[in-house]
Amino acid sequence: MDNTEAKRLSRLTAILTQLQTKRLLTATELADKFSVSIRTIYRDIKALERAGVPILTDEGKGYSLMEHYRIPPIMFTENQANALILAEQLVLKNKDASLVKDYLEAIDKIKAVLKHSVKDKANLLAERTRFDQNVYRERNSNSLSELQFALTNFCLTRIEYTNEDKKTTSRLIEPFALLSTHENWLLVAWCRLRKSFRYFRLDRIKKLEVLSEKFAPHKMTLQEYFDKFY
Repeated sequence: MDNTEAKRLSRLTAILTQLQTKRLLTATELADKFSVSIRTIYRDIKALERAGVPILTDEGKGYSLMEHYRIPPIMFTENQANALILAEQLVLKNKDASLVKDYLEAIDKIKAVLKHSVKDKANLLAERTRFDQNVYRERNSNSLSELQFALTNFCLTRIEYTNEDKKTTSRLIEPFALLSTHENWLLVAWCRLRKSFRYFRLDRIKKLEVLSEKFAPHKMTLQEYFDKFY
């Protein structure tokens, strides 16, 4: 996600929040608030409509939400909530203070309507995810969403992993944290083969299976892990 996409995601979320808190909003008001063109607001409104948000257009007056409409807890699946958490972490790295403030206010309101079980998992994921400053470099992975699920649901995971020497081994791991470095995504996990915490580059995971078997949660925060092992 580049800077433009991060800003657009933040703006779409904030527009939805504004529509929930005010009876009527004009495109001009929204354009002024977010410092974009009216044409951009038109595109944003269409994007929200395509996402299923029931926006009513009163010609010559503005936009409003269908009466009694609120974002229900079932609107966000667990994977979607996890994606929002990653987007939040990306926005937090942005140097535009107003963007960060608007997004945090919006994301807090979205978290408020999540089911408690999803909210707890989303908060755990936020605590167990770290980004470096170079957040816009391309990172290749086809397993991030599955690993988020395994991490927040404490699911034992089987992977086939190829190391720097091109040797592939099968591992049973207990996902603990996700780190975005200047090179790629890293998974911190307890490896049952090595009987210790290990780093796994996501682009070197050749096969992944999230098992139904659960593991006991590791009773420490990510910062406590860093303090203990580094």
